[in-house]
Amino acid sequence: MDTPTASFTQLVPGMIGMALVGSSVTVSHALVDAPLFTTQAVRYLAATVILLVIARLAGARPVWPRGREWLWLAGIAVTGLVLFNVAVVRGVAHAEPAVVAVAVACVPLVLGVVGPLLEGRGPSRQVLLAAPVVMAGAVLVEGTGRTDAVGVAWAALALGCEAAFTLLAVPVLRRHGPWGVSLHTTWLGGVMLTALGVTLEGPSAAREMSGTQWAAAGYLALMVTAVAFVLWYSTVRSAGAGRAGLLTGIAPLAAAASAVSGTGMPGPWVWLGIAVVIVGLVAGLRPRGATASARALAKAPLRTRA
Repeated sequence: MDTPTASFTQLVPGMIGMALVGSSVTVSHALVDAPLFTTQAVRYLAATVILLVIARLAGARPVWPRGREWLWLAGIAVTGLVLFNVAVVRGVAHAEPAVVAVAVACVPLVLGVVGPLLEGRGPSRQVLLAAPVVMAGAVLVEGTGRTDAVGVAWAALALGCEAAFTLLAVPVLRRHGPWGVSLHTTWLGGVMLTALGVTLEGPSAAREMSGTQWAAAGYLALMVTAVAFVLWYSTVRSAGAGRAGLLTGIAPLAAAASAVSGTGMPGPWVWLGIAVVIVGLVAGLRPRGATASARALAKAPLRTRA
């Protein structure tokens, strides 16, 4: 078993990133009627430009991929950026949105098991015990819904794509860092989505977007892609994929909070789910080293505490 790092500061970027992802739910509603592939292409291509500018200002110097790195980065773009969006859109045609959200809520357990193995370590018992708690809380927050077999299949694909977004980055994070992984996956995803948009929606589909939809795509490009990607991959690199995976439970909390302004106060089950997620996060992210030190101090003779 691996020992989780004791540094809480390593988790802060990922927490902010997941909060941005969750709070974007209300913004995404503006894109329901927009051309899917074209809108997402605009989002990721704009995010690429933003990342280039911010990386230069921050002094980061992304390097060009080589060899098998192209496969890992392209895999992130295909799964986490392209297929995930398709799975969500197609999935809600056969299932209520809560079904897809509940499937994605299983990500902490997948990352908790597979992530450490990719990093050459064993899964953390602390994370594995906390992951089902976070999942249960997310289910309570999101609720459940009706679906059919096709909807279940799309929900399962969404789960796999969401997990792949993190897991496929593990082998390339050491050399490329959060800036490089974010930059290369966004431009690769932007190119792929542009090709799909031109082929399936037509080269003039962007003209169908309203001003509100352009603004929504711009917000997603800046905050939910450029900023959130770098923050998330920073935590994955420093804290490990398994421990970072628990932070995905913050996204439904942020989504519920952002919905308060539009739909009123959440119901009792949502509040219960929020409490359960918080308990799971505290249990899974609590520094094990600090707990051991406290126990040792309590058992030590009084003269050693002076």
